[in-house]
Amino acid sequence: MRNRKPGIAESATGVGRQLPAHADLNLLRTFLAVYRAGTFTAAAPALGLSQPTVTAQIRTLEQQTGRELFTRLPRGVEPTPYAHEIAARVAGPLDALAGLEDTGAVTAPVHLAGPSELLCVRVLPALVPLVADGVELRVTQGLPEPLLEEMRSGRHDLVIATRRPRGRALESVPLADEEYLLVASPAWAERVAGHREADDLCAALREVPMVTYAEDLPIVRRYWRTVFGKQLTARAAVTVPNLYAVLSAVNAGAGYSVLPRSLCEEHLASGRLTLLHEPEEPPLNTLFLVQRPGAETNPHVLRVRDTLRRAARTW
Repeated sequence: MRNRKPGIAESATGVGRQLPAHADLNLLRTFLAVYRAGTFTAAAPALGLSQPTVTAQIRTLEQQTGRELFTRLPRGVEPTPYAHEIAARVAGPLDALAGLEDTGAVTAPVHLAGPSELLCVRVLPALVPLVADGVELRVTQGLPEPLLEEMRSGRHDLVIATRRPRGRALESVPLADEEYLLVASPAWAERVAGHREADDLCAALREVPMVTYAEDLPIVRRYWRTVFGKQLTARAAVTVPNLYAVLSAVNAGAGYSVLPRSLCEEHLASGRLTLLHEPEEPPLNTLFLVQRPGAETNPHVLRVRDTLRRAARTW
């Protein structure tokens, strides 16, 4: 009597007693991606699938096995003990099979997020060679906390944040220190220099309009506190949506502000802006590169991450 031909699940994974012989390799790949990513949403782009499709495939595999694979949580999923056992057995064979597949297969885009000004001035120029080499980027701008919350739900692979994320769920490394400068147009700089209280810069600036991107003046207040050792009492004359608008308004002569060096150094070099103050220790803000758990399964995420870390040495 001839031996029975092993099914896909048995021949590829060696777990025939636990998985049905007709288990689809695509379902197992989806299972492993969700297991590693921790959320259905995060696994979807890595697989090139929609989130509902990933959910449906996991449900199908659970029906085939007759066992629950993941416990649904408010944020993501937690593998069951059965899922841990299955993952331990299928990961090696599936990774080996993936290595034998067509090397020209499409890799999922890298979802990158951070402050809009930094993305435009520093990040995207650094990544141009990767784009030319076939890496696809999906770039989102925003504030740190909303972006990190979206990363926890699986929306972003990498986030550049101006503060380290709380907790240990998200891995982060210092990327670079951003220097902040007190600047104004040359006309306002001359008026400040000729002010009767020019020796007291804070007093001289009371008669100069302030431009900021938020009513609570976060950058300017921090500059005053760290450089002058004083609380800022002035109100903004002009409030605009972002730092690009602050730069535009100050460059046009609307008043003074505090801006990142990366954003205004070209204007300083050309004389369109003037540095109002050169403290011995200018205030710095550390940028952090945050990576979503499971994102390393996409090799292009690792290429983007490593390229940014190298480029940031010169920022």
